[in-house]
Parts: sequence; C-alpha cells; structure tokens
Amino acid sequence: MTTIAAMLALGGITRAAELKVLTSVALTAALDELRPIYEKASGDKLNIGYGLIADWRKRILDGETADVIILSRPVMEELAKQDKFAAGGLVNVMGTPVAVAARAGAPKPDIGTVDALKRTLLSVRSIVYADPAKGGASGVYFARVLDRLGIAAQMKDKTILVPGAQAAEVVAKGEAELGVAQGSEIVPVPGAQFVGPLPGELASTTPFTAAIGAGTKSPDAGKALIKYLIGPDAAPRLKAKGFEPG
Repeated sequence: MTTIAAMLALGGITRAAELKVLTSVALTAALDELRPIYEKASGDKLNIGYGLIADWRKRILDGETADVIILSRPVMEELAKQDKFAAGGLVNVMGTPVAVAARAGAPKPDIGTVDALKRTLLSVRSIVYADPAKGGASGVYFARVLDRLGIAAQMKDKTILVPGAQAAEVVAKGEAELGVAQGSEIVPVPGAQFVGPLPGELASTTPFTAAIGAGTKSPDAGKALIKYLIGPDAAPRLKAKGFEPG
C-alpha cells in the first residue's frame, strides 16, 4: 500500500471524492506534477483552478469557495477572519522566495548583496516582472524593492510588465535580460536559470497556507490532500520545483 493510500485508509476515507482546489499560479508546476500521483493513489479527483492571489481574494470575498484553498498566508488570514473556511485552522504548506532569473547559459549576475543587486539592476538592458497593478505577489513586492533602492525611475524605461507568472518565460525567450518572480515560477521553466533569491534585508519568502473551504461536502478528503502536501512523499517534488516545506 502506498503512503497516500495508507494515510487515507487510516483516516477512514473509503469513498472517492472530487475536490475543487483554488490556488496561486505560483503552484502550477508543482501541483500539475503531483496531481496524477495523488489521484492514482487516493482515487480522488482534483479540479485545480490557478489564478493571481489578488483575484482569488476578491472572488472568495465575493462568495466563491472550494474544498481546498491554498494562497499566501496574509490573504488566508484575512479570509479566515471573514469565516471563509471550515473549522480546523490554517496549515502552512510550502514557501518560495522572490528570486532573480536569467537566461540559461548566460553568466549569472552578481546579486549577492543589496549593493551588488542595485548595481546589476542599473546595468541590465531590460528586466521583466509581474505587473503590480494586476496583484501578483512578487511584482507588488519587487516594485517596493525598487523604491527602497531609490532606482524606480531609472528602471522604468527598461521594465517589461507581464500579467502573471510569465517573467521566466520572457527571459528564456531572450526578450528580457533578467526577471524577478517567485522561485517556483522560475525553476520549472526550460531556458531560464534560477540566479538566487533577493539578498539581505530585501529577501522575501511567500508562505503558502491551506485551509478547507466553508461549506465543503468533502472535509476529510480535503484534509487528506493537505496532509499529503506537507508530507514526505510530496516534499522532494516540491523542492525540485523551487519550494521549501512550510
């Protein structure tokens, strides 16, 4: 019996469930790989909806729900205060750093210190990141980094903004010299290389937290999925996609 199947059996879950999961685009590569493995072992079917965290926040506040919701910790805490989840609390599942991407095969730029990052940013021909106006977490954060470094105006003319998690793809195509995105949005992209997380006091890790949606008809199956995501079977696959355990 596989670890997943044993876990489900111990939990008393005997009937297959169809679970609606709402989560961030940052988790796409990881969950797309884990989904068939989990479905085969558990017998449950996962219908996963990916989107920007800001969009899901608004839609959930407006009444949309799911069996399992996985978003950034601050947003999940806000939604919990609005009674959008079933009893049981929030579970930290994974985290991923805001990081820099370069084209595969290109020399890695120096981003080892705050001063080195600033020099590198000022020297590049172009940079791409998620449009802060669209609500992508890494784009919102990096815009603040540029303000903190005092170079937002100098970077404006060489900045490419994308609507979501496409920064690493733009870099891989050679359409931008550097990109900034969640590490999990960089690692899986062919043609892009993970340079490293933002340095020093600029470092930021986005924690992703899971909860059972209010009104779910399959709470036990939802809890089993969350337990799997924080367990030993999922951990190496998550790490390979740019995540660390929650």
